[in-house]
Amino acid sequence: MPTHQDHVDPRTRSEHDLLGDRDVPADAYYGIHTLRAVENFPITGTPVSAYPDLVTALACVKQAAALANRDLGLLDGRRADAIAAACEEIRAGRLHDAFVVDVIQGGAGTSTNMNANEVVANRALELLGHRKGEYANLHPLEDVNAGQSTNDVYPTAVKIALDFTAQRLLDAMDVLRVAFAAKAEEFADVLKMGRTQLQDAVPMTLGQEFATYAVMLAEDHKRLTEARELIREINLGGTAIGTGLNTHPEYAALACSRLRTITGLPLTVADDLVEATQDAGAFVQLSGVLKRIAVKLSKVCNDLRLLSCGPRAGFAEINLPPVQAGSSIMPGKVNPVVPEVVNQIAFEVIGNDMAVTMAAEAGQLQLNAFEPVIAHSLLKSLTHLRAGCLTLAERCVTGITANREHLARTVAHSIGLATALNPHIGYEQATAVAQEALVTGRSVHALVLEKGLLTESELQLVLHPDNLARPHMLTGAPSPT
Repeated sequence: MPTHQDHVDPRTRSEHDLLGDRDVPADAYYGIHTLRAVENFPITGTPVSAYPDLVTALACVKQAAALANRDLGLLDGRRADAIAAACEEIRAGRLHDAFVVDVIQGGAGTSTNMNANEVVANRALELLGHRKGEYANLHPLEDVNAGQSTNDVYPTAVKIALDFTAQRLLDAMDVLRVAFAAKAEEFADVLKMGRTQLQDAVPMTLGQEFATYAVMLAEDHKRLTEARELIREINLGGTAIGTGLNTHPEYAALACSRLRTITGLPLTVADDLVEATQDAGAFVQLSGVLKRIAVKLSKVCNDLRLLSCGPRAGFAEINLPPVQAGSSIMPGKVNPVVPEVVNQIAFEVIGNDMAVTMAAEAGQLQLNAFEPVIAHSLLKSLTHLRAGCLTLAERCVTGITANREHLARTVAHSIGLATALNPHIGYEQATAVAQEALVTGRSVHALVLEKGLLTESELQLVLHPDNLARPHMLTGAPSPT
């Protein structure tokens, strides 16, 4: 068998680690550590490259570390600049397909860090005029990983990736909020019956109903923005357990400064790196906010499905835009498929939150070894929520129409109008009218006139949309009996 020294197969190159020698494809930018990880973790079939923000974040960290080490005289300028140039290429989208390890892995992210070290090193070697694998000239661990440990590199990169991805979700939430706000304005004059516990309650406008969805999104936008602040505290420079072993005293601050410049994010070094290395609280907080967003989005989609149910035997208050045939057996059937897919995204995010919770709780002593599943869960939640918001806005909300005539009829015949009469005819009289309307099928309006409880002009004023759907000055209230 060829040794590392006398290897002759042009299709492969031989690399060595603590377990021995292995042949790596000659054109691969990854190396032996990555090769073993691919073999050890055939788990999800989802490679790290499926999350471009995570690959980019890893390159940002490696670049910042190299430049900090160069500035401190710990890495010569030629190698540091080659590492930085390789990282710039990765940040620009190159070599992402070389990040092949499964996103879920044992080892607290070590395989991902090794994958990054090897890809950066081999590309830097090419830039220096060497062949891949000629590590005597620039080494993945001695040079690319200088002053680092997986235990500070990986969580820092994950936080940066989450920050990048969270911004995309925030942008998508804005798109959906604007879509709901536009519908709220369009439907501002459409009176309908509100419901509590699925029973007729009191009148409102369809615009008010849609405005609440816009407000809910605005509130959650603020909560997600707050959660981003927590993930901007990093432990880079803490190395293995937060004590900063094998780093220069100025390295942590300098590396963070470089990272701020590279990422454009207001990152800060944690006050206590030992605490920061073992604490997953910021991930739990972010996950909780994503669960909140998911729960509320799912509730909105439940409303849209309910309000549009029919078209003949349901509420049929609104129409969702038809986007595809709904049945292989029932001709003409159209289903609310866009709200349904957003519901399913919400279910997934809620499940992901449980995974994050359990992984954070399972940390022991100075390190949480389960950050890969935390990263995978959070990046999935952020990515899928973003897609859900954009799909809901573009394929559903913007095309919603109101069944105005049907809504007007339901208001006119609802016993919920009796509530608006309380201040004018008293609760007992209003209750009697409501009960009679329910039994006879006659309208509240007709019964009030028949009984002489109010005149037509008084009734028209009481039941005017401006008075039914918002606070107003009360006149003519009945005297206490």
